[in-house]
Amino acid sequence: MSETSTNPFDHADIDDAIHGRLRLGIMAYLSAVSPAIFGELKEKVNATDGNLSTHLRKLEDAGYVEIEKRFEGRRPQTRIHLTKSGRAAWIGYLARMRALLDAAE
Repeated sequence: MSETSTNPFDHADIDDAIHGRLRLGIMAYLSAVSPAIFGELKEKVNATDGNLSTHLRKLEDAGYVEIEKRFEGRRPQTRIHLTKSGRAAWIGYLARMRALLDAAE
């Protein structure tokens, strides 16, 4: 929550890059398991290749994830890393959601 916001119900502080359902799942998984292999992440968040790629691009553009393409033997492998700023954004997002939930009690 921003320091200037005094309204606990103000939705303006919610990070839109994280708040989408699939991106929320991606961030939650990466906060526990980073890096994750693309296929593993796809399975865990129940996404298609194209859908996952689109949402990863949005998180990458925000600076929250880093995509690493490499080879394991002769097979290409894509690894997704949660960045330092991504972890900070995730922690901030969770704090904002907690504040919103606490205010609603």
